[in-house]
Amino acid sequence: MRCIFCRIESSGSRSVEHILPESLGNSKLVLPKGVVCDKCNNYFAKAVEKPFLEADAVRQMRFHEGLPSKKGRVPSIIGLLDPDVPVQLFRDAKDGSLSAAVPTEHFSRLAARPEGRLLMPMGGALPSGAVLSRFLAKVAAESMAARLIHDAGLLEQFIDDPQLDPLRNHARRGQPMDWSVHVRRIYSSNARTLGADGSWRQVMHESDFLVTPGQEIYFAQAIFGVEFAINIGGPDVDGYLAWLDANNQASPLYAPKNLELYEMPAKP
Repeated sequence: MRCIFCRIESSGSRSVEHILPESLGNSKLVLPKGVVCDKCNNYFAKAVEKPFLEADAVRQMRFHEGLPSKKGRVPSIIGLLDPDVPVQLFRDAKDGSLSAAVPTEHFSRLAARPEGRLLMPMGGALPSGAVLSRFLAKVAAESMAARLIHDAGLLEQFIDDPQLDPLRNHARRGQPMDWSVHVRRIYSSNARTLGADGSWRQVMHESDFLVTPGQEIYFAQAIFGVEFAINIGGPDVDGYLAWLDANNQASPLYAPKNLELYEMPAKP
């Protein structure tokens, strides 16, 4: 077995690879040991996944959805006690309860108020630039490998395919530096779908590949309603924009499948 990124012999690797980080609620999209070697696995966790997870919008999303890290902690965020007292907000990973830490220099102002409103940020800047594109390139390459994992011959072809080297190199080494990603929200973060067993399920993440009429391959990944699309073969998304225009801006994730999405009721 060889690593799909660096191509070294990886049969002795001891770590499975999560295509999406566990910190985004992923427990099932996992590649077996050795598909990504331990060295690349550790590198991605520190240099590619962590910057993405620490982006304001992702950190706030993880806080509001109560998504813990591998260590079982939901990330904290900074809120305000109306109008201008900053507080650090914490969410318990087990029961979802909230707590707040107030800087000592604001104790007297807080004590002087009989009541006040707690304001929590709901937006924040989405990841951009190389932080986003390297993360998505990594997820795209691993998602392709996941489709080939049961055919050793096809997986070997995938590993040796020079046409995928730019994608691999961008994910693993940040080269080339610039790689465009198309980003848009396609449904609410609280969207849900009806499962085969009749139960409602929140759409946490979903992905698929799109082959355009120009024979370009794009990978689309939605995370809590935000769709990210990347060109597998090169650093532009012109073909994806053309496909969107020709298909009334429909998402390749669900337009062919007629996935019905509904708003989840507000959390109490």
